[in-house]
Amino acid sequence: MIGVGIIGYGYAGRVFHRYLIGRAPGLELRAVLARDPARRELAARDQDIAVHTALESFLADPGVALVVIATPHDTHAELAIAALAAGKHVVVDKPLAITLAEADRMVAAAHAAGRMLSAFHNRRWDWDYLTIRQVLAAGIIGRPYLFETAVLNYREPRDTWRAGVATMGSLVHDWGAHLVDHALQLVAAPVARVHCRIARPRALPEVGNYARLDLTFADGTLYAIEVGNLARTPKPRWYILGDEGSLVKEGLDPQERAFLATGNPDDAAELPDERACVTTLAAGLPAEIVIASARGSWTGYYANVSAHLNEGAPLAVTAEQAREVIRILDAAVRSAASGEVVALVV
Repeated sequence: MIGVGIIGYGYAGRVFHRYLIGRAPGLELRAVLARDPARRELAARDQDIAVHTALESFLADPGVALVVIATPHDTHAELAIAALAAGKHVVVDKPLAITLAEADRMVAAAHAAGRMLSAFHNRRWDWDYLTIRQVLAAGIIGRPYLFETAVLNYREPRDTWRAGVATMGSLVHDWGAHLVDHALQLVAAPVARVHCRIARPRALPEVGNYARLDLTFADGTLYAIEVGNLARTPKPRWYILGDEGSLVKEGLDPQERAFLATGNPDDAAELPDERACVTTLAAGLPAEIVIASARGSWTGYYANVSAHLNEGAPLAVTAEQAREVIRILDAAVRSAASGEVVALVV
């Protein structure tokens, strides 16, 4: 049994990580570190665990072998490096870090300590992403040459840490981190060029209201990522063109919706009009195929972490993979600042 401690007990720590850790055989939540007295009180009330007020006592807790960092982005690197130096395994809520320099320091610290470092890319277990993987693997649309993926919503601006560049990194460091991770998993070739544009029609949030990130892979595949918080009308979650067909998928993964409604992501259900629609040729004529989504479960992330630490199973989300996401985001920030396309070493 691997003892787990969570740093940060806000929405991510309390709602997502606490629940998913509790569902993973071989993991047991034993401690929480939180600055806010109200959140420490919540942690003590939620279950019988140690509640710490200082990083030193938390890292010295012998019951904690795995540290989960669920804090603002700008704190990820220093907290992870401290935990690794204390001999702990580490999971960092995405993104792994803000800058590539931070990510490199974290990966080096993990290697030096001989400990696991992973990022919480739970959306590899999203229904839509798993469905895309199945369609591509089946070759139904042939070789994909264009991906467009979007998460656009509308919400009134709030002056939280996610609004600030210093604490958030950029608009693409939230949902964008997941979408870049998807891109790197779906296209085998390395990214050759990155171009990012960020629109700021309002002063708040500081990070901006809309971002478009265009990736060009070394094999010529084009991949566009759009994220925004000022869109009254959404776009398809996925739009993919292949040389033998196309795919359109509406709607976000339903697990978070179920989380908020019932507290259990396994209660998720797909809306019929959000199913993937594939258009291809049958007997020389265009044919439409509606595909029910593959059911994934975010519990798979921590189940894999447990299997890796307890049984030596391969780690699904490695430190090197998480670092590659940050390499792309780092280039995106530079591109948005300069207005130029950033070429990457392939």
